[in-house]
Amino acid sequence: MIDGGEAIRKLALNVARYTGLAPLAKPFIGGIGAILMLHRVTATPEKPDSVNRHLNIAPGFLDAMIADMKAHGYAFVSMDEAVERIKAGGKGGQFATITADDAYRDNMVEALPVLEKHGAPITIYVAPGLINGTADLWWDVVEDIVNARDTLTLTRPNGPLAIDCSTPAKKLQANARLHAYLTSEIREEDLQAVLRDLARANGIDADGPRLRTLMSWDEIRRIAAHPLVTIGAHTINHSNLKRLSEADARHEVGAVRAMLQAELGEMPRHFAYPYGYASAVGCREVGFARDAGYISAVTTRHGVLRAEHAGFLH
Repeated sequence: MIDGGEAIRKLALNVARYTGLAPLAKPFIGGIGAILMLHRVTATPEKPDSVNRHLNIAPGFLDAMIADMKAHGYAFVSMDEAVERIKAGGKGGQFATITADDAYRDNMVEALPVLEKHGAPITIYVAPGLINGTADLWWDVVEDIVNARDTLTLTRPNGPLAIDCSTPAKKLQANARLHAYLTSEIREEDLQAVLRDLARANGIDADGPRLRTLMSWDEIRRIAAHPLVTIGAHTINHSNLKRLSEADARHEVGAVRAMLQAELGEMPRHFAYPYGYASAVGCREVGFARDAGYISAVTTRHGVLRAEHAGFLH
């Protein structure tokens, strides 16, 4: 989850806003509209120097960004309305819709008051496994493991690997090495078991990050009842769909709809591909989302909405 490019994009928008050079932000938010992807929104991150800090923005930044975009003519709409506006070729004027992945508690506590101030809707994409504990916020668990040790041993089928975590620079390298191992060197189906074995061996509670930072089902039900909030699906276990068999990937995309309906009383209409980059979603996965009955499915690929996207809503 280490993404320097995302940090640069946020910095550019921030500089544009606070130096009075808002037109500089236009390359990021032009076209007929934009989908703004959030994760965490908090003024007090647990670890301000975290390797995962690109997943966080401050409420003040969100407030300033919405205000600036509104001042430049953008209407903030729900994902349902965004789909209709895309189909209409943007005839209603430039628009933006806000999304948030993973159901972080600060979305309710710190982001929602900002959204209420501006009347800006949000779609929150929920992966039930992250709430129930059949999946973990593995990138945060990895960081906790690395931060707790000066050295650690990764047990692999081809032999153990000693990883140096003794300095800040070495910890950054260790995070990157473990990210690569978990996302490309083992099966997707084995990620949680391997992660939990590593956490246990190093005295780390793998449940800690998700319990500290994600909403409970009761909290999700409460925010789902808010008129500005739509709940979307994010697979069952936040899985990299490209790394799963067709049957398993279809199950992750399709069965999550019934799971969310059982918890929240409503079938989700919108979907977000976990990770969302090219090595996590392609034409096959797009077909799965379409077949499952979603009216939209979003990636994390950077760009703006254009009229021609009416034919590519998944």
